[in-house]
Amino acid sequence: MNLQSELNKASLFQNLELLANQVVEGFISGIHKSPFHGFSAEFAEHKIYNTGESTKHIDWKLFAKTDKLYTKRYEEETNLRCHMILDNSASMYYPKVEHLNLNNLNKIGFSVLAIAALMNVLKKQRDAVGLSVYSDNYNYYSPEKGSERHFQMLLAKLSEISLEMNPTKKTETYTYLHLIAEKIKRRSLIFLFTDMFQTEKTDEELFEALRHLKYNKHEVVLFHLLDKEKELNFNFENTPKRYLDVETGEHLDLYADNIKQAYEKSVSEYLNAIKLKCAQYRIKYVDVDIHTDFSIILNTFLVERQKFI
Repeated sequence: MNLQSELNKASLFQNLELLANQVVEGFISGIHKSPFHGFSAEFAEHKIYNTGESTKHIDWKLFAKTDKLYTKRYEEETNLRCHMILDNSASMYYPKVEHLNLNNLNKIGFSVLAIAALMNVLKKQRDAVGLSVYSDNYNYYSPEKGSERHFQMLLAKLSEISLEMNPTKKTETYTYLHLIAEKIKRRSLIFLFTDMFQTEKTDEELFEALRHLKYNKHEVVLFHLLDKEKELNFNFENTPKRYLDVETGEHLDLYADNIKQAYEKSVSEYLNAIKLKCAQYRIKYVDVDIHTDFSIILNTFLVERQKFI
């Protein structure tokens, strides 16, 4: 039995570090077809050595292969501080999944594995990573560090989240993004993983909180997670069904075709409003279908990292 088969049987992300490594290695295997030719298998960026520069960072192994002098730009020190923010509310556990694996993910599962993959890359580059998790409470906070012990601690927390069977219902994104913004003092690259579903607060108040994250010259990337087939296109069988809001408990009994057109129009308008607000506040907006691969996450990271440093 091959590695892929074994990993696909690994329920509830029991091998999260191994899964994350597989995601990154799969991405790297195609990297020479992408714009990021400056990254080696460990994402160490090379640049041509110029006469007069220190020889300390010359990559002699590469010299032996190419007969050209290159220096490693990121090898010696932490160049980036990155903070991951994860929405851990009930809507992020849609769709209901009995056994999480690479071919069977809900929004929280996709987010956990995406964050673990990004941490894998950050570790290779000797960058620092922190993590915040919120729902109706500020469930977890860990500041940016680059040690192996810290890396393993965050992986353990992410694995714990993937095991959650009874997630908190409500989301208080507005409240906790403000608190997170207060904690991140030094300039950082911030990744927010959320489906943008919220209770009680208005969209304008939510964007006030997102704008707060821009303080201290932080760069913010909003990964907007959706099950596009169901949540965007409303592709359900046209039979009587009960549609439940997992965060408020409210429900509607209806035929899908009766509201499909109006639903799609409303969702499209909502997404356009989010995109416009993000552009206004200079927040990078990335819509993510949880049933696709992780290349959009890793490509976005590489682009933003190059811009940030």
